Amino acid sequence: MKGQELDINRYRIHEAPFYEEVNGEIELATIAARTTMPVMLKGPTGCGKTRFVQYMAHRLGRPLITISCHEDLTASDLVGRYLLKGDETVWVDGPLTLGVKHGAIVYLDEIVEARKDTTVVVHPLSDDRRFLPIEKRGQIIEAVDDFLLVISYNPGYQSVLKELKQSTKQRFMAIDFTYPPAEVEAKIIEHEAGVSKDVASRLVKLGTKVRNLRNHGLEEGVSTRLLIYAGTLIRQGISPERACEAAVSRPITDDVDMHRSIQELAKAIF
Repeated sequence: MKGQELDINRYRIHEAPFYEEVNGEIELATIAARTTMPVMLKGPTGCGKTRFVQYMAHRLGRPLITISCHEDLTASDLVGRYLLKGDETVWVDGPLTLGVKHGAIVYLDEIVEARKDTTVVVHPLSDDRRFLPIEKRGQIIEAVDDFLLVISYNPGYQSVLKELKQSTKQRFMAIDFTYPPAEVEAKIIEHEAGVSKDVASRLVKLGTKVRNLRNHGLEEGVSTRLLIYAGTLIRQGISPERACEAAVSRPITDDVDMHRSIQELAKAIF
């Protein structure tokens, strides 16, 4: 037990992450945590979902265990497995089991990327049962009161092959995330990239115009994260045009004409 307590302490966030509220999401998540209501965060890549969960973990004083989902993620990766240690076989709890036992926020990032048979593992935790079956040990672990299950996914990337099942969706309270309003996004970029208010405002203007290109062949708009990267490059002495190329146009498109259009926008704004 002592070793597990040390493990869970590794997941505590000791300094408050910078976060700007957009649309009452802090109140919703606080109530969800108080009432043990599982939470689903929906929104595009790089719009602040992960930072929000980090902020809430610190605000609530709970450990945060983040699991980046992928197609090779198995139920054992979440729940745990037997491992050989010396001459004996010992059971090692997975991150989900650790969170269930010790009252952590367990965040399944981009859950739609995980195999469907893996996501079923969370179903008993996301209704009034709140327990985790460990079939390999013949055990059922009841979640402690502070345990909170949070999942996220990007609806813009959904397809027939990668769709979150309704049986999973309808177990969660959902909070929609999108790109912040211009004044909020400028404040975020100014703080995170350490640039002036003027540079941050120009980057937001670029971001808005690039996002409008989604209707003209661009798969997804530029994230706030990438605008912060561009600001960081500018602060380090890189010219705005080159910074925007490296952090905005190159990452989001391989199309030559689209790349040229974005660079022309950057040149005009800066």
